[in-house]
This record gives sequence, C-alpha cells and structure tokens, in this order.
Amino acid sequence: MNFENLEYLEYLGWNDFFASGCDFDCKEGFTVARVVIQHRDRYILYSEVGELSANITGRLRHHTQQYSGDNSLNISPPHTIAVGDWVVIKLREAEKSATIHHVLPRKSKFSRKVPGLKTEEQVIAANVDTVFLVSGLDRDFNLRRIERYLVLAWESGANPVIVLNKADLCNCLEERIAQVNDIALGVPIVTLSAASNQDLDVLKPYIEPGKTIALLGSSGVGKSTITNKLKGETIQATKSVRHGDDKGKHTTTHRQLIFLPNGGLIIDSPGMREIQIWNADEGLQETFADIEILAQKCRFRNCQHNDEPGCAVRESLEDGKLDYSRFLSYQKLNRELEYLNRKQDQKAYVDTKKRWKKITKQMRNHYKR
Repeated sequence: MNFENLEYLEYLGWNDFFASGCDFDCKEGFTVARVVIQHRDRYILYSEVGELSANITGRLRHHTQQYSGDNSLNISPPHTIAVGDWVVIKLREAEKSATIHHVLPRKSKFSRKVPGLKTEEQVIAANVDTVFLVSGLDRDFNLRRIERYLVLAWESGANPVIVLNKADLCNCLEERIAQVNDIALGVPIVTLSAASNQDLDVLKPYIEPGKTIALLGSSGVGKSTITNKLKGETIQATKSVRHGDDKGKHTTTHRQLIFLPNGGLIIDSPGMREIQIWNADEGLQETFADIEILAQKCRFRNCQHNDEPGCAVRESLEDGKLDYSRFLSYQKLNRELEYLNRKQDQKAYVDTKKRWKKITKQMRNHYKR
C-alpha cells in the first residue's frame, strides 16, 4: 500500500500505531482515509487525494450483519464506524468516491450504550487523543453529570480535560473549581468564556498538529461556540440557552472532524441527553479512585459498605471526609454497570443461540439437497 502524500496523512493524524495495524491486502488502488462525517450508511472521508464520498462493501455489510456481536472477528459493524476512524478504501478517483473495505484497529474509542432499551454500543468518536468535557458554569452545572462523562472518558483511552465554560456568568468560580477538583482527581481543569473570547488560550497546550480533540457535553454548554472560536470562523451553528433553566437545544446535528488553523483536529458532537455507560469498569475505578482506595481498607473483601464492621468507606462518610452524594453516585453507577453486564451476557447468549440455529438449518437444507 503506497501512500503518495504521507505528510498530509500525518496531518490527518496518521502515525505508526495505525501503520502497524494496516495489514490489509496491498493491491493497486487501495489506500487509507479518515472518517470525517457519518450519515447513516454514507461517509465523508479525507484521504491523500482529498475529500471523498464513501459507502461500505456488500461483503463487509453482509458479514457485519451476520456476525454482529462476535468479538472474535476483526470487523466493525456499519453502525460502529465512527467519526475519527481510519479505514482501508478502494478509490474511484474519477468519481471522487470510494468503498470502505476494512476498519483499522482504534487507538481509543469513546462509546456509550445506545439511548433507550436496546443493549447495544454506540461509538461516539474514535482515535481521540484528548477529550474536552465541557460543562457550563450557569444553572445547568451538575457534578454528577461530570462524573458520568469522566467514567466514559477514562474508559475511552483518551486523556480527559474538564472545560468549565461561561465563567463570566458565575459569581462563585473558586467554589465551583474546588467542587470539580474533589471529584476529578488529577484531571486538568480549565475555565473560560468562549462567547466573550475570555481565556481561550488555556486550550492551546492540548491542541497539537495531528492530534485529535473531542468536545463532549450536554446541549447548551457552549461546545459549538468553542469550536467556532478555535477554528476562527463559524463552522457550527449556535443558539442561546432557554431562559429559566439555562438548558440548550441541539445545534450540532451530526459529529464532524474539523481541522484547526494550527494543524490540530477537533470533533464536535451533538449534546447527549442520555449518558448511559458501556463496559466502564476501568473508567469507574479511575473516576472514583478515592472510594476504590478506601474500599481496599475495608475488613471484608466483599464489603457492601452498608453495616459491615470495619468498613473504611462508612468511617470516611461518618467523619465527613467522603461526600455522601458522591458515594451515592458511585453506588448508582456500579449498579448500572452490573445490570448492563448482565444484559450483555444475556444478549451474547441469545445471539450465539440464533447463529447456531441458523447454521444448523443451513446444514440440514444442504444434506436434504
């Protein structure tokens, strides 16, 4: 696989990690590209020959539908091809289009459970280096929501940075920063006001050529405004939040990889009303490291932190060293994760049963013929 413009690919974020995972059959006309926009089963890609419109091969679609949920296959279903992914494509250069044949292994993946009752994964962004977790310092400020975003961010493999926006609307800034410090152990926290161009320079150390940033947060926290300011032009539409509750509407309608003037890349995404965790054991441990350390000091290894003797967590709660609302949040997320794991195990069992039933039926039909 010959890359004619390696420098441009590196500008898109290509590096040795992706090159080492690119073991696709090297035939003439194949190259790699990065997913910039996803529209259902159509994709906009950037490659060494510029912007392309793309779809996936029928074979890839067939196999992903047939073996959806089988982690032993190195194939990503169509709905998991995400903005930020690197894909192997067959060029149709004259048409400015391509066909996606393969999805390269990801360096990081920010995902959640799909909204609603289905037990499925939704990949929000892929191959992200740093996650800006944006929270507004207005009346929509919510510590528990920040904790949820932190769980997902740590699990993704990217480095989280908490961005407290709308500092000009907050009359208790130091108190808010202290509250976030208490729940985000070791995570960088920056404050700014994007709408009034206040302190935007604090983001520059995290934005480097070839590095990808993802902006995540609820609607109305100012993600699109931050994107526009960093880009230096209006890329994403913005709206003011509702009067009365400071909640916003979705102004970003789809995820998009955007190039910044200094060579960095940024993914802006629609605000998420439902932040349901997905496979977040490590993320939970990182986010609640203080409680996890306390739990190791409990007398019993299976301590539930209720009325057991020698419970270090209960002692810390009674002494006021551990905030009770934070502990309740930890318990809630733990229960949510345990329930999700049971659902995933059940779904894997049902999917396997269906697959073997289909194989058995095909074999019977074969021998009948």
